[in-house]
Amino acid sequence: MKAEGRRRRTEASGSSFEFAQDERQSSAASTSLRTGVSRRPSARVEVAAAVITRPDGCFLLGQRPAGKVYAGYWEFPGGKIEAGEAPLPALARELHEELGIDVETAYPWLTRDFDYAHAAVRLRFFRVVKWSGSLHGRESQRFVWQSPDAISVDPLLPANAPILRALALPAVYAITHALELGRAELLRRLEQALARGLRLVQVREKELGEKEMRDLAARVIERARAHGARVLVNGSPQLARELGADGVHLTAAQLMEIRQRPDLGLVGASCHDAGELARAQAVGADFAVLGPVAPTPTHPGAAGLGWARFGALLEDCALPVYALGGLKPSDLETAWRHGAHGISMMRAAWPDEPRDSRFKVPRSRTELD
Repeated sequence: MKAEGRRRRTEASGSSFEFAQDERQSSAASTSLRTGVSRRPSARVEVAAAVITRPDGCFLLGQRPAGKVYAGYWEFPGGKIEAGEAPLPALARELHEELGIDVETAYPWLTRDFDYAHAAVRLRFFRVVKWSGSLHGRESQRFVWQSPDAISVDPLLPANAPILRALALPAVYAITHALELGRAELLRRLEQALARGLRLVQVREKELGEKEMRDLAARVIERARAHGARVLVNGSPQLARELGADGVHLTAAQLMEIRQRPDLGLVGASCHDAGELARAQAVGADFAVLGPVAPTPTHPGAAGLGWARFGALLEDCALPVYALGGLKPSDLETAWRHGAHGISMMRAAWPDEPRDSRFKVPRSRTELD
């Protein structure tokens, strides 16, 4: 990503581009969640970075040219945000100058602070899912398409490691609901959902006894593994380890009490406010679930955050966050417009096949088109 000044502005085309920007600007008055800074925010170089994705889930990386700091390293395209310039227009300008493309649809995503030896930067990442023009390196730089689970280029800029981990997370995070469906019916619908592309599941069954919970979780893990899906167990790192689950999902109470990250491959956390989001980041959680966005039967007395408040809480957030609470698959794009990584669902995650057989869990925004 270039850090030079002097850039001419390029207008981005398409109403989707403008709408995505307006949604995030409307929620700008929020508590900032920053990634442990050693310098004052004013001393940081603001950078807009693009995760340009294809329908198959692959993303674009560019190689820094000779003569630049970290020459030969691979990075996400983008560049410096000039004084008085908003992040998304800055990104559109940089991509036009660097790659010859015009952004049509982009969604705000993660904000990461990183201290290099030569500069302290604040990286504002956007997921660019639709553009026009012929993509080519205007400055003779190399570009490659990469898959989140098969990175073939090296070396990568150190600031990009958390971004690559986040890209491996799917757009939909399903939560089991055996109380209402029954265990046999839940497992039947789980098989259907996995066949449609579901790749991340949380086993959360507060009403089941220990033996029943263990049995159900083991069955979910067995079925998920056959499809390459990952499973987290709610509330019990010990049970997750014993069953060989992929990780644990911490309750909000556990999140505020623990002193260090559980020693598991994947750690999610339930959050309801800025303080809990900050705590999830501090303990090293891989992602958070924030809600409820809308009132739900699970929390009948809790008022929903609403999308405006949800978006405000994600301003400058470094963690990928799933929106939760009263949501259905059609809410996914709204969640993306407000900075979410995706959506988490309980009841709506388990549609019955005959009625909803056309719904396929998307890997990326472009699969919705």
